Amino acid sequence: MEGALRTLTEQGIAKASARTIATAAGVNQALVFYHFGSVDELLAAACRFGAERSVARYRERFAAVTSLSELLAVGREIHEQERAGGHVALLGQLLAGAQTHDSLGPATAAGLELWIAEIEKVLVRVLAGTPFGEFADPAGLARAVGASFVGIELYEGVDAAGAGAALDALEQLGVLAAALEDLGPVAQRAVRHRLRRTSRR
Repeated sequence: MEGALRTLTEQGIAKASARTIATAAGVNQALVFYHFGSVDELLAAACRFGAERSVARYRERFAAVTSLSELLAVGREIHEQERAGGHVALLGQLLAGAQTHDSLGPATAAGLELWIAEIEKVLVRVLAGTPFGEFADPAGLARAVGASFVGIELYEGVDAAGAGAALDALEQLGVLAAALEDLGPVAQRAVRHRLRRTSRR
């Protein structure tokens, strides 16, 4: 699986064959079929393996987040680290491969779901004490956050400055959220009242 991930990152989905993966892993290519049945099944297993390993690396960091602004800061930190490790390029290859390799679509979605689940846990926790708590949908919001970062990661390959501007804009939203979180009880009640009126329309 390590060899498969390395092949995808360094050579791309088009060159991910039993031979290239086995060479990267330093094993006989017959082992690909012996253990996984096909190259596609190996790639799907490697995708899940890579996602589980990456998410596990940041689980404690997510657990320590106490605000929306901090969540966005952690997201940017993770983005930088994942890009430096070649994982952004890997995600691009997996998403491209999912268009033509049937088993890669569900595996890539399952990998992304691991990230979304961690983000949702944070949102449930940090939104509870804010004016947004009773109005926000943490599950839907977690998917929106996840999709935003996936889009930015892929966009970065063609427009690094534009991707940086998008991340800056998300951080500005974090500053706004932090300002709302710091409001006193009276002001927070006013915000809740306004949100209730808006949600009824």
